[in-house]
Amino acid sequence: MSQLPKVALGTWSWGSGFAGGDQVFGNHLDAAALKPVFELALQQGLGLWDTAAVYGMGSSESMLGGFVKASPRSDLILSTKFTPQLANPQAANPVLEMFEQSCQRLGTDVIDLYWIHNPTRVNEWTRYLIPLLQSGRVRRVGVSNHNLAEIKLVNSSLAQAGFKVSAVQNHYSLLYRSSEQAGILDYCRDNGITFFSYMVLEQGALSGRYDVNHPLPEGSGRAATYNAVLPQLEQLTETMRAIGQRKNASVAQMAIAWAIAKGTLPLIGVTKPVHVLDAALATRIALTASEMATLETVAAQAGVDTQGAWERPMHD
Repeated sequence: MSQLPKVALGTWSWGSGFAGGDQVFGNHLDAAALKPVFELALQQGLGLWDTAAVYGMGSSESMLGGFVKASPRSDLILSTKFTPQLANPQAANPVLEMFEQSCQRLGTDVIDLYWIHNPTRVNEWTRYLIPLLQSGRVRRVGVSNHNLAEIKLVNSSLAQAGFKVSAVQNHYSLLYRSSEQAGILDYCRDNGITFFSYMVLEQGALSGRYDVNHPLPEGSGRAATYNAVLPQLEQLTETMRAIGQRKNASVAQMAIAWAIAKGTLPLIGVTKPVHVLDAALATRIALTASEMATLETVAAQAGVDTQGAWERPMHD
């Protein structure tokens, strides 16, 4: 499977423990609950799965790997990340060490898309990626949570060895368009780089499944982030619902379809079969320029800033 589908499926919430999605989403997921999700995705032709070494300190990769090992590798595109904060300072090649650990957990020798997770000590890690690209063990390289100057720096370093940044992965949604405002989307389009938009659904706040009377689960990190602003989001989600009804589409599907229409590849966290169906159905929705403008205007009027605690604004 070489050509990228229109959406990617994320497994941050599959991880548990330190840096695991259970702390944010308020639930612990086991393999029995997630196996039908994985199998439905393959049935829908969605084989691009994204994880990271740090998600639950390897537990996300291990759970995904259990399904990968029982599936045709040709049906899958595997995406995982080198997280600089986890780098072993004693290792001669800290990127290779973490890469090998990820491969072992995922049950593969080849990673289709390998990311530098964030710009901590930016560009220090790029030189370690080149042998992996040369050997074919990494097919594409991406950078996540990098600003435009940092993306260009890594891209320039790779170019010296005949390679390039193939993908950028940043927070991007109707409520958070910092990468667009910084010119990153334009740079990606002009340079043949795929822009992966994560948190398109803002951890469920833009899914249409939550409102003032149905808040996000108490005790979860996302409840602490979003429940207070649910009143400000009502007009936006109602507008998404109204446009979606004309297309037989849900609010969640509208959020995903908007991100696709912006030229990005949405990365959708999946823990239930309905999440997979939302992602699959959203790829078939066409939005007009007028509908896009309406959604963006109402989103701006909500006045909600969803910048994560881990990220810097991408624009001045």
